Amino acid sequence: MWRIGIVDDDRQVLQGIQNAIPWGELGAEWGGSALNGREGLTMVRDAQPHILITDIYMPVMNGLEMVEELRGEKYNGKVVILSGYTDFEYARQAIHLNISDYLLKPISVPTLVEVLRKVIARLAEEGNERARLDKMQQRLRLYAPYVEQEWIQSFVSGRLADSLLQNEQLPEQYRFWQSTVHVVMGLTIVRDVRVDSFSLKDLKLIGYALKNLVCEVAQETFAHYDYSELYGTYSALLIHTESDGSADRIGRDLRQLAERLIAAAEQYLRVKLRIGLGGTKTDWREIPASAEEAFRTTERDKGALWTRSFQPEAGVGVGSMPEGPMRSIPITFYQELAGAMKARRGAEAARLIDDYLKEFSKWGTTTNEYLRTVLGEMWAILAYSMYEVGIVLDEIFPYDNVYAEWSDLVGIDQSRAWFADKMERICGSDHWIVNGKHRETVEAIIRYIDEHYAEDITTADLAEQVYLSKNYLAHLFKEMMGESVNTYLTRVRMNKARELLMERKMLVYEVASKVGYQNVPYFSTLFKKYMGITPTEII
Repeated sequence: MWRIGIVDDDRQVLQGIQNAIPWGELGAEWGGSALNGREGLTMVRDAQPHILITDIYMPVMNGLEMVEELRGEKYNGKVVILSGYTDFEYARQAIHLNISDYLLKPISVPTLVEVLRKVIARLAEEGNERARLDKMQQRLRLYAPYVEQEWIQSFVSGRLADSLLQNEQLPEQYRFWQSTVHVVMGLTIVRDVRVDSFSLKDLKLIGYALKNLVCEVAQETFAHYDYSELYGTYSALLIHTESDGSADRIGRDLRQLAERLIAAAEQYLRVKLRIGLGGTKTDWREIPASAEEAFRTTERDKGALWTRSFQPEAGVGVGSMPEGPMRSIPITFYQELAGAMKARRGAEAARLIDDYLKEFSKWGTTTNEYLRTVLGEMWAILAYSMYEVGIVLDEIFPYDNVYAEWSDLVGIDQSRAWFADKMERICGSDHWIVNGKHRETVEAIIRYIDEHYAEDITTADLAEQVYLSKNYLAHLFKEMMGESVNTYLTRVRMNKARELLMERKMLVYEVASKVGYQNVPYFSTLFKKYMGITPTEII
């Protein structure tokens, strides 16, 4: 109901307006009345009417003075001015008070009703707009963590456009970076026999658990930090400290943190962590450089679980890099190479490697030992990314044989030729071709589920779509996706249900029906299991 308050020093006017307004027809109710501006202030503060009708000339405090004071108190109701011929022009000058309309005395009932209809229509329109904005902000809050994660990942890997690397372009939550110093810890899960036996789903679960563990341990020592999953078994911990902090103390804290993380990962996750520390940077735009340095140290000192990119005696604030031709593969290159392999764009991956090695040749004299290190880094990325799409690179090229071949390579040109041959054979192998056909089959099933999730879908129905037996399709889907057909179908339905619930246009039973469930309690149970909250908590 819309509340309407009236302020006028003439009791007959007050009574006449109250009797003339068709309250039920307008969906309105009486909000109160007052005989002067001072009393009007009290009435408005108490009743908070949506619409305030007020005369101008009144004793104690006139109408415009009252409205000006109310606006100063952030009163946002609609104000309709009652004015006579003599003060009509004066009232029009009060534009800055955000007056909604004017009623000229003497007031006719049709005019009064017409003005109130227009004002109420504007109130309803503004209410709808506020609801839309509130809904949009709620959705932004829900998706903000995912947007934030993507921004951090792009920034750390050096993929943000130069135009975004300006202080004024920093997201609000990172503005404090301008007054702190920064250092990056590069974290790598060591690939051993146990880790190599993990499925893609297992690796993702380990990655999620590692993130929680790292953040829990880091917050005990550092107030400000950010965690970013990069690719495969690589992640980065960005630490931001006060610029006037003791270098010795910060260095000691970083070392203790690294040691605690290594111990905790082995104790709780039963995985080994290799941690490298980049140089400390005073400018936030150099954080990607610190990340490069961190991962460079882990590749340089593979025998150690904890390494740092600066000499201990140099202090945290110096970042003194070891001399020599130790040049790490850029994180951006890692991301592009892994992405090409996971998308089965073999030719693009081969071009990326060849272009990188050609660029590498411009760096000047490089030892064969270091060249083999670089080849090992790129081979590891190929292995990790292919592993994520169900191909074990060791089954095509046993690592011992590959390592022996590296020993015979001399110079960049031989390395380029060796990698070109390997990439051609990888793309032509049965593993790649057969796996590609399997992936196309699974992708077809995924597309079908995404388009028909609301229907009564069974594994047998899906098998008919791709001309496979039900059991073979179930095995193939689980092997490629790390989860069963039914689990994937349920997850798609739950995600769609969440979107519909957030729109707040349907009741729970309607949403359940829209995503393929007629049993509402069962739907609610599944939704709580997958989303962590009940459907009614969203609505």
